[in-house]
Amino acid sequence: MKRIAAGMAVILLAVTMFGPSDGYAKKTSVAEIDKQLKQLQQEVQAAKAAQEKADSRNQEAKHYKNKTTLNLDYVLGQIAQVKGEMTTISGKIASTEKSLTVTATELDDAEARVASREKLLESRVRLMYTDGAVSYLDVLLSSTSFSDFLDRADSLKMIVDQDQDLLVQHKLDKQTVIAKKQELEGQYATAKQLYTDLEAQRSMLKEKEAEKQELIAYYDEEIENSEVISAEQDAKLVELASSRSALEAQKDKLKAEEAARRAAAAKAEAQRRAALAAAKAAEKAKASKSSGGDSSSVASAEDYSGGDGPYLRPVGYARISSPFGYRTHPVTHEVGKLHTGIDFAVPQGTSIHAADSGTVVLAQWYSGYGYCVIIDHGGGVWTLYGHIREGGIKVSQGQRVERGQTIAESGSTGRSTGPHLHFEVRINGKPVNPMPYL
Repeated sequence: MKRIAAGMAVILLAVTMFGPSDGYAKKTSVAEIDKQLKQLQQEVQAAKAAQEKADSRNQEAKHYKNKTTLNLDYVLGQIAQVKGEMTTISGKIASTEKSLTVTATELDDAEARVASREKLLESRVRLMYTDGAVSYLDVLLSSTSFSDFLDRADSLKMIVDQDQDLLVQHKLDKQTVIAKKQELEGQYATAKQLYTDLEAQRSMLKEKEAEKQELIAYYDEEIENSEVISAEQDAKLVELASSRSALEAQKDKLKAEEAARRAAAAKAEAQRRAALAAAKAAEKAKASKSSGGDSSSVASAEDYSGGDGPYLRPVGYARISSPFGYRTHPVTHEVGKLHTGIDFAVPQGTSIHAADSGTVVLAQWYSGYGYCVIIDHGGGVWTLYGHIREGGIKVSQGQRVERGQTIAESGSTGRSTGPHLHFEVRINGKPVNPMPYL
């Protein structure tokens, strides 16, 4: 919508920019016109400053958009990497859950063994408490024979070994239960931490991606706004140049009228003095009774060379590298972009000549044209000469130039891929094909 609004603004300005306003038309004093021209110059400087500021904002926004886009690509790469890590972590979580199941089973088995041994030990303690303590020596001495003694000794040893083994196993199972509990708690804690880390990474990356997308949208809006401002200032500069041209023409007309009045007055004064001198000479001749005297007069004429007829080629018959019409822009690569003039392929520093006589309405940097000269030839016809080298402009704003006069030197400033002259013919501000005019 903003681009459409900018386009409408440019069209409206183009419609109204040719021909001075009523205020300008009513000015009859050169001093008053100079005042208006000074005001126009201030407006031109303000418009140019606004355009330069908009262009600067545009370039800055594009720079930061490109930088943010690269950061977004990096974040998206991190997201892809984290997705891989998420798959690995999910596998670890599944493995941990399987280990938890095995550990729980082992823990149940160990607790069952401990409970069984605790019951056996409790029964033996109750038996010893009920029957009283029996000395191992009394058992051996009560043997009826040597073989009975050996049998009793073996039995006592088995009982002692069994009790000892029972106590050792009971102690080991107790330790196993404690270790398994600790391991189980550790595995649960690890699984919980894995889930927490995964969710934290996912949340962080989502925030970064949203932040980058928001910044890119902001810079896109900045670029669009600055382009709208630049287009508006372009149109305003053209409007101001047209008004300035009209004022300069009116000023020249006033100066010519004033010069004509002064010339007429000077001629009348010269005739008066000549008549007076002749009368004195006649009176002197009559007084001296002598004759003779010759007088001569000097006539002057003003020679004016008009600019009618086909226009001169500004750089002679140089090769045309790009004609008028639609094309793919060589710098921005925009498809279907109207090339509003023709390009002459000439080396850096080639002299550029005025296609016809007229008044310079612009001689400065002009947006994508780089350093540029525009000449008003009257009747709504302008010619434009773009991509002039830095320091190559040979005329100034408001200057009267003649057909074939050197006005600049070719270069490659502005949006240009190499040294050449971009030449336009504009009728009432609209670019037309220059070829029929050359």
